[in-house]
Amino acid sequence: MCAYVRSVKGLAFSGMTDSGHWLMMDTKEGVGGLEGAVAPMEMFLQAIMGCTGMDVVSLLKKMKVHYTSFEIHEEHEKAQEHPKVFTRIGLTYRLEGDDIDPEKVKKAVRLSMVRYCSVTAMAKATVDMSWKIEINGEAVQTS
Repeated sequence: MCAYVRSVKGLAFSGMTDSGHWLMMDTKEGVGGLEGAVAPMEMFLQAIMGCTGMDVVSLLKKMKVHYTSFEIHEEHEKAQEHPKVFTRIGLTYRLEGDDIDPEKVKKAVRLSMVRYCSVTAMAKATVDMSWKIEINGEAVQTS
């Protein structure tokens, strides 16, 4: 099987993934979209966070690290001229819970960012990527 997208209306597209799942994409009304779905560049950021998030959660489970909340937030910069690619992406891994071992969290994040996350690996080839960790609202030294 292969993936494909189909024009729906204006600049809105529906897509079928290689795994057989449907998704919708759209863009801003000012450029011809309907503003009815996620834009492709937003989807790219979500793919990065989803990929590394799945890695980190899986690794923390194997390390027996328990938490009550796990989130990843991103900040980015884009080129001013076309193509308006991302030039910088910064990720913040935020965990809440009791007795979270910062060293295990640092190891899980590092393994995801340098070894396991294929989306991040592709992005790092052209984008300046960085990350930081916060546990219970406190920054964790990562380097």
